[in-house]
Amino acid sequence: MTRRTVRARLTIIYCGLFMATGVILLVTSNLVLMNTLARHTPETAPLTGVPPEGTPAPGTGPMVIKQTFHAFNASVLRDQWITTGVIMAVLILVSVIVSWRLAGRVLRPLHHITATARRLSLSNLHERIALAGPADELRDLADTFDGMLERLQHAADSQRRFVANASHELRTPLAIQRTVLQLGLDDPSPEQLARVRGQLLEITARSEALIEGLLVLAQGERGLEEVEPVALADLVRQVAYETPAEAVTLRVDAEPFDVIGDEVLLARLVGNLVHNAVRYNRPGGEVDVRLSTQGLLTVRNTGPTVPEDRINELFEPFRRLDRTRTRTGSSEGAGLGLSIVAAIAEAHSATLAAHPNPGGGLEVNVRFPQHAGQSNTPEAVRLRQLTTTIPLSQRP
Repeated sequence: MTRRTVRARLTIIYCGLFMATGVILLVTSNLVLMNTLARHTPETAPLTGVPPEGTPAPGTGPMVIKQTFHAFNASVLRDQWITTGVIMAVLILVSVIVSWRLAGRVLRPLHHITATARRLSLSNLHERIALAGPADELRDLADTFDGMLERLQHAADSQRRFVANASHELRTPLAIQRTVLQLGLDDPSPEQLARVRGQLLEITARSEALIEGLLVLAQGERGLEEVEPVALADLVRQVAYETPAEAVTLRVDAEPFDVIGDEVLLARLVGNLVHNAVRYNRPGGEVDVRLSTQGLLTVRNTGPTVPEDRINELFEPFRRLDRTRTRTGSSEGAGLGLSIVAAIAEAHSATLAAHPNPGGGLEVNVRFPQHAGQSNTPEAVRLRQLTTTIPLSQRP
C-alpha cells in the first residue's frame, strides 16, 4: 500500500477546497446569467419589415422573433458553460502545481528537523537544528527539539563522567589490594601479615561504602516505590545524635514536620548533609541543623571557603572541590554524598539549594512539599511538639 505523505494530503486538501469554491462560483454565475437572459427575453416583439399593403414579410412574424431570442440565449449559455469549464480545468491544474509547491515550502522546516533527528547519535549530540525564519509553530517545535538535545547531551556527558569516575574509584582499591597482597607474600612474617590484614580490611570497607553509595544513588534516581508518613523532626534528631562530632559543635533545632516518602532514603539524605558538614569543617567549628514547620531543612557549617561558581559541582557524583580541604573525619569519601542528597531530594519532589557562607563553610537548604492534610497552625504545631519532640539528652 502506497504511503500518502503529508505533502500529498495538503495538496489534495488545497485543491479540494479550490474545486469546491470554483464549482459553486461557476454554477452560481451561470444560473444568474440564465435568469437574467430569461427575464430580458420579450414574450412578443413588434413586427419589422412589414410592406405597405400590411402583409408581413416571410420569416418576420412574432413567433420567429421569439424563437430567435431563445436560440440566442441558449447559445450564450452554452458558450458560457464551455468557457468557464475550460477556465476551471486550467485553474485546477494550476492549483495542483501551486499547492504542491506551497505544501513543500511549508513542510521544508519539518523535513530539516526530521533529517537532523535521523542523523543524530551519541557521537554528535552537540548538533542543533537552529531553525531560522518567522516565530511560528515550526520554529517553536525546532526550539523545543534543540532544548531536548541540550538536556540529552548533558545527560550523556554526565553518564560518561559517572562511568569513568566509577571505574577509576573501583579500580583504585583493587590495585591497592593487589599491591598489599604482593608485599605480604614477599615478606610473610607475622608482623607483615597483621599489617596487610589491617590494610585489606580498610580497603574492603572503602569499596563496600562506595558500592553502597552507588546503590543508594541508583535507588534515589529510580524514584520511590513505597511511601509512608515520616516524622522528619525525629529523624533529624536521631541522625544528628548518631553522627560523630567530637571536634565540632553540633546544634539541632527541629520543629515538627511530616513528609510522605521513604524513611530510609530520608535518613540517608539528612545523614549525608550532617556528615559532610562535620567532615568538611575546621577544628572547633560549628554545625547548625534546623527544620522549620514549613518543611525547610537547613544544614549550615563553618569551614573552608567554597567558591560560589563551583557550588553545582558539589552535587555531581565523584566531584570534590579540593582533596586537601581541612576535614575532621579520618578518611575521604568517594564524592557521592551530595549527589545522593540531590537524587533523594528529587525523588521526594523537594527543592535543593546551596550557597557559601560569608565567613567560610556552606549552607544547604532542602524544602520539602507539604502533603494534603498537613496543618501548620499554632495548635497543630504544639500538638506535634508534645507527641514527637524528644530532647537529644534523653535519647539512650
